[in-house]
Amino acid sequence: MPISPPVGPEVDTIPRPLPARVKISGRYVELEPLHRRHAPDLWRAVQEADDSWAYMGYGPFTSADAMDRFVADFSTTHDPIAWAIRPTSTGEVSGWLTLMEIQPKNAAIELGNIWFGPKLQRTKAATEAIYLLLKLAADDLGYRRLVWKCNALNAPSKRAADRLGFVYEGQHRMHLTVKGRQRDTDWYSIIAPEWPRCRAALVAWLDAENFGADGTAKRGLAEIRAAISL
Repeated sequence: MPISPPVGPEVDTIPRPLPARVKISGRYVELEPLHRRHAPDLWRAVQEADDSWAYMGYGPFTSADAMDRFVADFSTTHDPIAWAIRPTSTGEVSGWLTLMEIQPKNAAIELGNIWFGPKLQRTKAATEAIYLLLKLAADDLGYRRLVWKCNALNAPSKRAADRLGFVYEGQHRMHLTVKGRQRDTDWYSIIAPEWPRCRAALVAWLDAENFGADGTAKRGLAEIRAAISL
């Protein structure tokens, strides 16, 4: 009797919905579909942030007009789809992030183009902004594969992927040319069986009870995730 070759498990093949340009509200942040009206806030946010563009495919911006023209264009793309980040603590837009490389038939989607202004970095609002888009993709839209990728030299982005629970998959060598320089790309993912633990850890980390009076987290994400039994 002939032996059949191994094949992968059967999955739900119904294409996932495309993300909609809608406002998403959290406890510490509001995500608003990026719009040209956000450009003035973003121009203020980019001041003294030149180093933050080192691994981005665009920026830095040299004038308010340059920022305005970039936002006017970036806000109209269908893939990536960009959201402006408005922390409730300040009321001012101070960054953006996107869902991109959207593959409805494969139920795969990437969180990328993440830019946080200096005042947004390493805050509860920054972590919640990421959580809200991951939750939208995995829970609301049903994507099975959440992707994070970054320049292999981008140590902060790699640390962020580890912190959030993404699993390192490998490196695409000489993957891209960005701003005239060679880029090797590191790939990470959270897949459907891993998401419940990552989600529970993010929810627990963002809980107000996890923060002291000075705003410092009592427990880190990795510590919380390791303690969760599902």
